[in-house]
Amino acid sequence: MNLNIRKVGVIGAGQMGNGIAHVCSLAGFPVLLNDVSADRIKSGLATINGNMARQVSKKLISEDERQNALERIKPAEALDAMADCDLVIETAAEKEDLKLKILSELCPILKPEAIIGTNTSSISITRLASSTDRPERFIGIHFMNPVPLMELVELIRGIATADTTFEITKAFVAKLGKTIAVAEDFPAFIVNRILLPMINEAIYTLYEGVGNVEAIDTAMRLGANHPMGPLQLADFIGLDTCLSVMQVLHEGLADSKYRPCPLLVKYVEAGWLGRKTQRGFYDYRGEKPLPTR
Repeated sequence: MNLNIRKVGVIGAGQMGNGIAHVCSLAGFPVLLNDVSADRIKSGLATINGNMARQVSKKLISEDERQNALERIKPAEALDAMADCDLVIETAAEKEDLKLKILSELCPILKPEAIIGTNTSSISITRLASSTDRPERFIGIHFMNPVPLMELVELIRGIATADTTFEITKAFVAKLGKTIAVAEDFPAFIVNRILLPMINEAIYTLYEGVGNVEAIDTAMRLGANHPMGPLQLADFIGLDTCLSVMQVLHEGLADSKYRPCPLLVKYVEAGWLGRKTQRGFYDYRGEKPLPTR
């Protein structure tokens, strides 16, 4: 199987999907961007446009590079458009049933040699792969958020992933200018297995009254030199995503140290999911974010 990746499909035009489309097009790949509605694709394209304009103003890329990159991204309202893609990356929400539904619709459309990548941050690659017609051409390609800024990509092989699939994907990620960390297919891989329990522990620290929101975030920013405090970071990631990763860890590894903090569950039940809903551990509705506890 000597397949060079020439054309990339991205399913999902949200935060992760538009970031992945952004870096692929800048690296010279034609990209098809798909989502459930034309409006969501349009808003993804608008975000990419804005983020690239910011890169131009910071002199990271030229105006010509921006124009060319934007021309390489085409909206794909139906999955059928992905028929000639060499690699399709799925970036749907972190819900297994949703990902399985997309994969079942995608497989019959793709050419047999095409590779499927998933941007899941915690779900078993082996299990997702086994639902497809090509487990040997299925791999985890986990980008970090925000994709244009973060240098790391975790590559995760399922039990059936072929060596050629791994090598082709590795070469593709290198062309994007990203650094690879290879992770084994265990719940939450490397970054989230370490990061999310830390965030969960910060929420327990808040829940038990050891410190308030401001004290906890200041302590970790200035005491551990983290660029943002763990509660601020949780709001940035989305508290629903934090909870789903903790649930995957808890169910997958059956260790009580991964038990999601009841306060995290409570915030998610309230619909206070962080920045995207304007309220989480901070309230974002005013001039500046104010702690909610």
